[in-house]
Amino acid sequence: MKPFEKKIYLSSPTMHGDEIKYVQEAYDTNWMSTVGENINVLESIACEKIGCKHAVALSCGTSALHLAVKLAGVKPGDNVFCTDMTFDATVNPVLYEKANPIFIDTEYDTWNMDPVALEKAFELYPDTKVIVIANLYGTPAKFDEICEIANRHGAIIIEDAAESLGATYKGAQTGTFGTYNAISFNGNKIITGSSGGMLLTDDLDAANKARKWSTQSRENAPWYQHEEVGYNYRMSNVIAGVVRGQFPYLDEHIAQKKAIYERYKEGFKDLPVTMNPYDETIMEPNFWLSCMLINEDGMCKQVRSDNDACYISEPGKSCPTEILETLAKYNAEGRPIWKPMHMQPMYRMNPFVTRDGNGRGRTNAYIAGSGIDVGADIFARGLCLPSDNKMTADEQDIIIEIIKNCFR
Repeated sequence: MKPFEKKIYLSSPTMHGDEIKYVQEAYDTNWMSTVGENINVLESIACEKIGCKHAVALSCGTSALHLAVKLAGVKPGDNVFCTDMTFDATVNPVLYEKANPIFIDTEYDTWNMDPVALEKAFELYPDTKVIVIANLYGTPAKFDEICEIANRHGAIIIEDAAESLGATYKGAQTGTFGTYNAISFNGNKIITGSSGGMLLTDDLDAANKARKWSTQSRENAPWYQHEEVGYNYRMSNVIAGVVRGQFPYLDEHIAQKKAIYERYKEGFKDLPVTMNPYDETIMEPNFWLSCMLINEDGMCKQVRSDNDACYISEPGKSCPTEILETLAKYNAEGRPIWKPMHMQPMYRMNPFVTRDGNGRGRTNAYIAGSGIDVGADIFARGLCLPSDNKMTADEQDIIIEIIKNCFR
């Protein structure tokens, strides 16, 4: 097989033409700043689609999470329970407020925060009042269990739905399960504005506070009056025009992503692998990224340092490093699973809680069969596959064959 002439991306923007109409409208009316019709309409569209009362359009998903952390009342020195296997943007806003992230291990059913480990964390750190939970790769977390635990302990949930826009849990859209929630329109997301994000909430006072904070905390005065710290976090009316043009295509993008997931699942049925899982009886992911997990008995020897990896090829077996390097040779883009936060150099001194208790002091690496560190296990054996919704079925068939050859 020859390399693809045109690169097959992990997940790139898919534009339709409507977007430029609203960008042109912003240009023609000279509303090129952080106010304008596109922002107002976009916030209304998001509320209607997602089922929340208030949406605040911001510069990125991270800014939405930061304002959510502030709205939740997080103060310096506070403990905050955080998803462990995620992108660091989920956790960095906790550090912005000089609080202490405590990482909660992952479970195998959805690859999200483990409710059993969360309950154990409350035994160890009972005064914690905020939980930041991400929906990994577009799959909702176990919200029945997590919300029950949070309510029982009087804790606020912040839902990071940056990867899961359009996904549902028992018919409800993600981005509605927390008191404060965040979505993202980054360039690789299910719909995009090239950048941008939103804070979602049912609390009018919180939404108004977020809007004020996001525009440098200007007071209602004839001059620029400031009584508290503010941020330059408001979304541009130009970016809002792109997202406004994208929103009508959200369901179409989800259907395309689901078809990619199903083709991979069928194509890999004879390999020692599984796809990123979900409970189809209660949840419908948005299938943002299709991921695979190699069975333990299908793994060849693989060793990773902080910055590099190596492996020994074995007949009938493979590993994420081999597959990703092979895909790259054919001009196709994959990615390792998110490296868990407790394994990151900057967070290695932070507490990490597994369903068996406090994971620190035992190991920071997964020991096969030990059941100690689920996130590290998924990171070791998993990878994200090319999931671009512009990829044709024929191109995906070639990718499937490339991966099959890694196991021969």
